[in-house]
Amino acid sequence: MVGIGGVGCTARIPVYINMDCLHGVHGRTLAWATGIKLHKPDTKVVVFAGDGDALSIGGNHFLHAARRNLDVTFVVVNNFNFAMAGGQVAPMTPDGAVTMTTPYGSSEPPFDLCKLAVTAGATCVARTLTSSPPQMTAFLKNALSHKGFSVVEILSQCPTHFGRYALGSGSPKNLVEWIKNHSVPASAAEKMKPEEVAEKYLIGEFVKTERPVFQGSSVYTATCQGYAESKEAKA
Repeated sequence: MVGIGGVGCTARIPVYINMDCLHGVHGRTLAWATGIKLHKPDTKVVVFAGDGDALSIGGNHFLHAARRNLDVTFVVVNNFNFAMAGGQVAPMTPDGAVTMTTPYGSSEPPFDLCKLAVTAGATCVARTLTSSPPQMTAFLKNALSHKGFSVVEILSQCPTHFGRYALGSGSPKNLVEWIKNHSVPASAAEKMKPEEVAEKYLIGEFVKTERPVFQGSSVYTATCQGYAESKEAKA
């Protein structure tokens, strides 16, 4: 198994796990994962990224990994800002939230990572939160056993920056409660009015399907086949 982390708080996760680890520049985690899977397709690859790492500089890689159904597990810890960089606004910062770079509130609508993943073609997508360890464990196990591009978004507290800027509190407890109060199970949301879930994070598993995984372009595949055939002929 190979763990990959880019830049940010979340990117530190692989160094604490007993596995081969690649830790490099911002936003390129899925590009590295693609290279590893093309070279050794049977290797299990798990990518750990923050919300900024995943959908800002890494956004284009994310779309194409989902489109191709790259066989990796993508764990995105969403703490609603560029936390390690100082608390700047990020692609999934809530609308109107105060950050270091949006002192009057963010006017940019945030991405919904899970909807984006499903639309782009990911075959296993779920969202959970740090205050639900059993659910998080179940979703991660499901993603790790899936063949294809699996995405698990984890809503996480950042009291150091998001809590202090957006909520006016550096208390981890207060931020955990804020996340819980702004979340609702996807099954319950189906019975609620649209205005009741308009600003809520839906929690649950959104898609689990099968389709062929990415094994390289046709040129790459043909090259590999030709190489294998030439070796067999020489043997």
